[in-house]
Amino acid sequence: MNGAVAPPPPPRPVEVPDLAAYRLLHARSLADPEGFWRERIARFRWNRPPDRVLEGDGPAARWFPGGRLNVSENALDRWVDDGHGNAAALLWESEAVDAWRRPEEVRRFTFRELRDAVALLAGALRALGVEAGDRVTICLPIVPELPIAMLACARLGAVHNVVFAGFPAQALLDRIEDSQSRVVITADGGFRNGKPFPLKSVVDTAARRTPLVQRVLVLRRTGEPVAWTPGRDHWWHEAIDAATPAAPVPVASDATHFLMYTSGSTGKPKGIAHGTAGYMVQAALTALHAFDLRPGDVGWCTADPAWITGHTYTVYGPLLSGAATVICEGPLGFPDWDRAWDVVERHRPSVLHSTPTLIRAWIRQGDAGLRVRDLSSLRLLASVGEPINPTVWRWFREVVGGGRLPVVDTWWQTEAGAAMIFPFPYATPARPGSATLPFFGVEAGIADAEGRLLEGEAAGQLVIRRPWPGMLQGIWGDPRRCHDTYWSSVPGAFVTGDAARRDGDGCIWLLGRTDDVIKVNGHRIGTAEIEGAAVAHPAVSESAVVGLPDERSGEAILVFAVLHPGQEASAEVERGIVRSVEEKVGRLARPREVRFLPALPKNRSGKILRRLLREWAITGRVSGDVTTLDDSSALPA
Repeated sequence: MNGAVAPPPPPRPVEVPDLAAYRLLHARSLADPEGFWRERIARFRWNRPPDRVLEGDGPAARWFPGGRLNVSENALDRWVDDGHGNAAALLWESEAVDAWRRPEEVRRFTFRELRDAVALLAGALRALGVEAGDRVTICLPIVPELPIAMLACARLGAVHNVVFAGFPAQALLDRIEDSQSRVVITADGGFRNGKPFPLKSVVDTAARRTPLVQRVLVLRRTGEPVAWTPGRDHWWHEAIDAATPAAPVPVASDATHFLMYTSGSTGKPKGIAHGTAGYMVQAALTALHAFDLRPGDVGWCTADPAWITGHTYTVYGPLLSGAATVICEGPLGFPDWDRAWDVVERHRPSVLHSTPTLIRAWIRQGDAGLRVRDLSSLRLLASVGEPINPTVWRWFREVVGGGRLPVVDTWWQTEAGAAMIFPFPYATPARPGSATLPFFGVEAGIADAEGRLLEGEAAGQLVIRRPWPGMLQGIWGDPRRCHDTYWSSVPGAFVTGDAARRDGDGCIWLLGRTDDVIKVNGHRIGTAEIEGAAVAHPAVSESAVVGLPDERSGEAILVFAVLHPGQEASAEVERGIVRSVEEKVGRLARPREVRFLPALPKNRSGKILRRLLREWAITGRVSGDVTTLDDSSALPA
């Protein structure tokens, strides 16, 4: 692969030691899915093995039909039974620190302790009437009880619906009503940036607007007083004290495991439903092959478990691998940006898995604090959430990774369940800015605007040409919407909504969402390419690019730029940004305008909300669903 960064040698034996081995295994996963996946699911604990690997096609595909199992049992009990009960499973720390930068609270769970905590909560939920198939909405701060609640639902075969603890009451209500949740798990509140924030009052407001909610289980976290509804509200600690531990409940392989709500540009949130066995298999195997997580390891994914990345790689992926997971309360910028390096030095993870947004924040703060911390435990770095531009990729590898660690740039999305395209860290030559090659069983394709599949080097819509294990089951309660959204425009393929190009070596380069592709004089230009060129200017820390209607060229390019601290907006900086874009992308991509902002509007997964910027640039206002906006102050006034 020309221009690629050679992978480092593996620190221990791996199943995929080189590119040739990858290509053979990937080809077999497509040619013989029955035999390929049969071999790999033997590592899991099944109450009843599946009759087949795959049944059906397209949105009707079901993985491992006829099988029965329990995800909680596979994540916890089997490790205890196999002699790993005293190994670390969960490492949590509070955001509050003392004068020596030590967290005021640290809680550590072994696999045995975590299993016992999950079994007790499952027993408490069962006493509240929760049964297999019931939906339970979880709205908790980032505390150990959040993954415990997820796993307790899984232990009963109930469907968890985790909602971000910063949502307003209406967003929570929408998700409670759509999922038909009768039970809500919450807390009195949580801590963020050194201050308590309320949660129980938000749940109360939502519950007053619907007759659905019959039970509310409340964790005491802040100690702030809360309103109480007798008969409906129950304290977590009291329910636990009265509970009998619950054993894992086997469920069908294709039983719904969880719901994850995503917001479109308009309309109500979509409840993406994921099944049990298919999700479990892909979460576990990508944790192994993308991040090399194995029993006894420690992984740290910085994502909140309320988002799909946190679901898969903060909670399920590490635990299904027998590895410990690190969870931190509050934002990593509090009390300052060196907190991340304190966490690495303190908990010794081997994997640091984060977003380009957070990496750019680390870059802006400089590397003085990083240089004096011991980061020697790290042996792999990973990125998720948006395309990582080459400048950020190289900083991550050279500064955090000391120039020696692989950087695993992953592509996937809520609908995918787990990583779909990524470099195998010790086999795939990495290309800064490219997610490279598909995972086992994933057949990626490129389609044009008319839905025709393209061969060879091509650019267009990224599609997945066959079902994969972690795929969504559908949109909860709305199968027609699922078909129309994902499966209707390219026959037989899942349309991801992302634009991409495939190079001559088959590597995939993500170019942003299809509605983030700008068409100038008939030529399609991905916003990620222009944003990478803008960020290459030394004064720019972040950028977002949108297209504006233009009578002459169809669309004109508008660059929003956030400057590094100490830099000031000026005509000279604007000219430098335009010159950088022209040099790196071409004159066709010359921005018509550059506007400077103090911050970019993003959702809580770190993705830039370009739709809002474009709408504001054209109309002077924003509308539609903005419940996933991380910081409303980032919207232009």
